[in-house]
Amino acid sequence: MTATTPETQLHARPTSVKDLRAVMADTATSHPRVRIRAAGTAASWGAPPAPADLLLDTRGMEGLLHYDPADMTVAARAGTPLSQLQAVLAAQRQRIAFDAARTASGATIGGLIATADAGPAQQAFGALRDLVIGATIVLADGTAVRTGGHVIKNVAGYDLAKLFTGSLGTLGVLADVVIRLHPLPHTSATLRLPSTAADAVALGGRILTAGLEPAALEWCHEHLLVRLEGDRGGVKDRLTAVTRLGAASGEVFWTDEQATVWRPVQETTLGRDGDTVLRIGSLPSHWARIFDTATRLAHSDGLRLEATSSIGVGSHTLRLSAGDSTAHERFLTALRAEVTAWGASVTVRRRDGLPTGTDMWGPPPPAVTVMRAIKQQFDPDARFGAGPLEPWL
Repeated sequence: MTATTPETQLHARPTSVKDLRAVMADTATSHPRVRIRAAGTAASWGAPPAPADLLLDTRGMEGLLHYDPADMTVAARAGTPLSQLQAVLAAQRQRIAFDAARTASGATIGGLIATADAGPAQQAFGALRDLVIGATIVLADGTAVRTGGHVIKNVAGYDLAKLFTGSLGTLGVLADVVIRLHPLPHTSATLRLPSTAADAVALGGRILTAGLEPAALEWCHEHLLVRLEGDRGGVKDRLTAVTRLGAASGEVFWTDEQATVWRPVQETTLGRDGDTVLRIGSLPSHWARIFDTATRLAHSDGLRLEATSSIGVGSHTLRLSAGDSTAHERFLTALRAEVTAWGASVTVRRRDGLPTGTDMWGPPPPAVTVMRAIKQQFDPDARFGAGPLEPWL
């Protein structure tokens, strides 16, 4: 580490908490603007990054710290790819019950927490923030903060791990985490039912009310996907019960056959170069109305629209392709104007198709003053900047 002026960007790749603390402390004056980089799977989220003097690569902080299967917890460095960790856990018939689409692209544990990403499994297990029970965080001046531990219990006081979930690298650096585990199911199956968005919302409500406990409930490409887990007999019984609740017959895919069924969900969520991908949060009951609005707006501008929705939790993803950047921005502006009136939020998960200068976040939430106060508390000199959360911070 020889650079001494902010005009020279420094690249650092620490391999431990000690290294990370030293990098942050030693560069506080010479390289005051920091950008955190992990696997880069969320590089196109939100606003474009501002210039930085120090580019901090967390991928050197990789590997297991502690794993005892009997504890049903695992401690790992935050730069560890989640897929790598899942492979270790699977050997003991355990897992992190989390399936964000970016996992297959090498997303790290810290990156997934910092972006508050989630996948269809949030229907049964919640988001990653619900599974993290401890963390070590390094602040802008090199101070290390530890929160939680290895014991699964109710959190009393300030839960920093949850606070840093979704912070997008604007508060500090996740160094290591402790995560709650779940057993791998004996078997699983997905029932694919042809369905409109409106029918999927109605059927999904009936499935949940009936207490059938789907592991995932996703509407994608005019089909409702119902994933069930457990012992084979129980899964069969619940598949029969779901079929009786529906108005149409469907196809059942067991175990390894399911990958093909869920691939369109991943492809829609990730998008491709040149696409715009939007994430919408709403009441679950609003999905059909949102999808109809999005379809109308896309058709009016000649855009191709794909959609997937975790209808039971109200998390929806739209993928726009075709058309030019002006049309993509026009779609975003019009959609945001309509759905925010219903209490929904629209954020950008892939900005490739949008012009520079597009408002990636929309109107700030009522909690923005709290967000800014937390930013001031943890990063008073704005060393990490507003990052993708510009202009809210």
